[in-house]
Amino acid sequence: MAIPAQAPDILGDRQSGQDVRTQNVVACQAVSNIVKSSFGPVGLDKMLVDDIGDVTISNDGATILKMLDVEHPAAKILVELAELQDREVGDGTTSVVIVAAELLKRANDLVRNKIHPTSIISGYRLAMREACKYVDEKLAVKAEKLGKDSLINCAKTSMSSKLIAGDSDFFANLVVDAVQAIKTTNARGEVKYPIKGINILKAHGRSSKDSYLLNGYALNTGRAAQGMPMRVSPARIACIDFNLQKTKMQLGVQVLVTDPRELEKIRQREADMTKERIEKLLKAGANVVLTSKGIDDMALKASFLFICFYFVEAGAIAVRRVRKEDLRYVAKATGATVISTFADMEGEETFDSSLLGYADEVLEERIADDDVIMIKGTKTTSAVSLILRGANDHMLDEMERALHDALSIVKRTLESNMVLAVNAAKDATELVAKLRAYHHSAQTKADKKHLSSMGLDLSKGTIRNNLEAGVIEPAMSKVKIIQFATEAAITILRIDDMIRLVKDESQNEQE
Repeated sequence: MAIPAQAPDILGDRQSGQDVRTQNVVACQAVSNIVKSSFGPVGLDKMLVDDIGDVTISNDGATILKMLDVEHPAAKILVELAELQDREVGDGTTSVVIVAAELLKRANDLVRNKIHPTSIISGYRLAMREACKYVDEKLAVKAEKLGKDSLINCAKTSMSSKLIAGDSDFFANLVVDAVQAIKTTNARGEVKYPIKGINILKAHGRSSKDSYLLNGYALNTGRAAQGMPMRVSPARIACIDFNLQKTKMQLGVQVLVTDPRELEKIRQREADMTKERIEKLLKAGANVVLTSKGIDDMALKASFLFICFYFVEAGAIAVRRVRKEDLRYVAKATGATVISTFADMEGEETFDSSLLGYADEVLEERIADDDVIMIKGTKTTSAVSLILRGANDHMLDEMERALHDALSIVKRTLESNMVLAVNAAKDATELVAKLRAYHHSAQTKADKKHLSSMGLDLSKGTIRNNLEAGVIEPAMSKVKIIQFATEAAITILRIDDMIRLVKDESQNEQE
C-alpha cells in the first residue's frame, strides 16, 4: 500500500518560486526609488522626521537608509550594502543601491523568460570581473599625471550633489589641505592618511565660507577650573578613563560605625584617596590630565588639609568629560596609554611616566561661543581640526556629512593613486544614446580610445570630456560599487523560498 507523502508541518508562512523573487525585487526597487531622486548634481534632499520629532535633512544615501525603519529582509540587505560602501570607500552609497536594484530588476526579467537564476548569476560574476578589469586597465589614470588639481577635482566631484556644491572650490581646497596634513608612514613603509585624525567641530554663526582649518587636535570642551593655566608647553599628557571624584563605597557595601569620630575619618580617607591619585599623576610629570569621566571640585583646588599641590597649584590643565573616541585618538597621536585603573599586579596603586604622551603645547582657545582645548605638535601622528560655521544645526550636520565623503574620497585617491572620469546624472535619452555611441567607439576602435573619458554636462545638456573638465573620482570607488552591488544582487537572486516563522505559543505556555 502506498503511503501518501506529507508536507512538513511548518509553523509559519511559506512562499516559494517566482512569487518570492518578485516580492524581493519590488522591495529593493522601493528602497532604490527613495534614494534615486537624491542622486547626482541635480538631486534633491530628503527630510526625515523620527518618532520624537527630530528632523534630519540629507541627500547622503547611507544616512537616509540608516534612518529608515526597513522591515523587509531583502530590502535590509540594500541598507547594509550602503553602510558597507560608506565604511569601505566613504562615498557612492546612493550609486551602489541604485545599481544593485537595477541588476535585480533585469535579472528578474530574465528569470521570467525561463533563464535559470544560476546561469544569470554566472553571467553577472563574469560581467563584474570584466567590468572591474576594464576600469583598471582602460579607464583609470594615474593621479600623479594630473597633480594636486586631481585631488581638488575629486573632492569637488564628491561635493557636486551636496549642500555645499556652490562653494565647492573653497571646501575642496580645505579638504585637500586637511588630508595632506595628516600624512603618516606605517611600520611597513606604506603611506597612510588616517582621516580620524581630522576632528570636525561645528559652531553656529557666520557663513559656511568662514569655515577654516586649525593645526592641532581640538577637544570640544574647556578647562575644568578657571584658575588653571591657559597654555602648557611642552605638554606631558595623561589619558585616564576613570573618575577623579571623591571615592564612594560600592553598592551593597555596609560599614557599621559605633564612634562618630570614626565616621569623619572614613570621609577624610575617601578624600585622601583622590588626593593620592592626583599626587601620583603630578609626580610622574603630567601637566595635562584628560579624563572621560568627572573631576571633583575638591580635586580642582588646594585645601589647607592637604600638603600636596593640586592641579591649580601645580600649574596643570585638567579636562573632564572628554569623548572616548577623542581620548583614544589623543592617546594614539601623543604616544600616551589610556588607563582605566592605577592598580598594578601587586594590588598597589601606581602610575609610571612611560604611560604619558607628549605634545609641543596644549592651550585653550575660544571658537565662536565655546572654549576648546587645542593639542598641537603631537608626538607620533599629526592632527588637524576643521571648524565649520553655518546658520543652523541642519546645515552644519549636512556640511559634516558632505566633508566626510570628500575626505574619504581624497584619502582613497592618495592611497590608490588611480582616478577615472565619471558621470552622475539622471537619464536623458538623447544624451545617453550619444554617450553610448562614444563609449562603444572607445571600446571597439583603437584610434578612439580617448573617447572613454567622455561624459555628460547636465547644466549645458552636452557631451564633454569629463577628464579634462575635472569630473573625476578614485577608480577604487567605481570598482567597489560594481563588486558590492553585484554580490548583493546575487545574494537576493539566489533566494527562491521564504519562510516566516511564527513563535510557538504552546511552548511559551509550557515554560
